[in-house]
Amino acid sequence: MTRRTDWPEHADSTGPDDPAGRGGGGAGPGGGGPSGGFGEGSRRDGRSVGGGRRRRGGSGHQDSGSPASSRAENGGPPGDPAEQARAICLRLLTGTPRTRKQLADALRKREIPDDVAEEVLSRFEEVGLINDSAFADAWVESRHHGRGLARRALAQELRTKGVDSTLIEEAVAQLDSEQEEATARELVARKLRTTRGLDRDKRLRRLAGMLARKGYPEGMALRVVRQALEEEGDDTEFLEDEGF
Repeated sequence: MTRRTDWPEHADSTGPDDPAGRGGGGAGPGGGGPSGGFGEGSRRDGRSVGGGRRRRGGSGHQDSGSPASSRAENGGPPGDPAEQARAICLRLLTGTPRTRKQLADALRKREIPDDVAEEVLSRFEEVGLINDSAFADAWVESRHHGRGLARRALAQELRTKGVDSTLIEEAVAQLDSEQEEATARELVARKLRTTRGLDRDKRLRRLAGMLARKGYPEGMALRVVRQALEEEGDDTEFLEDEGF
């Protein structure tokens, strides 16, 4: 009977519209939040006894209502494999997109059964949490403008992340040859100053090699480097037939 009389007082401290206890400044049930949040609320209204009751109530809820994500991340008792799979995927998707293959690999490392992983990943695709096409488009946009990568290098990166070849082709098709060459010119212009003082051959190798590592075709790289060196007055006739 004593326990029943405590419940209304506990409910009043959080408010009728906030059953999780969020309105009181502390963590909700099962959140495992620090007891200091409840303690601060008690000091503000001077009801230290009430604060003690809320702490006891919070710990009771934690034992019975701990979310699956907390169990999966903190190494708690194993729950339903599907719940574990969902928790793992949601945690990995927080803050950064992932491809389906990346998530599948993570579930396999956590020893989630293949059939369960397949079901969870398919459901995530249905609701739009996994979208390899959007991932590929965003990757091309970001890596081309941010790192100056050409289509060949971008396609290779997307393959390593498990994106389907059809989706890769569609994503890199955003870049045409003109845009790719314009980016190559910008890269050479930024790098050109650092090669001044070197002999002609070293400048060629350094500039053309930089473009090659970023996935630019050899012919385009040589043409862009040649034009940049010509603008500085270097003799570039040797570039007509010489590769790198």
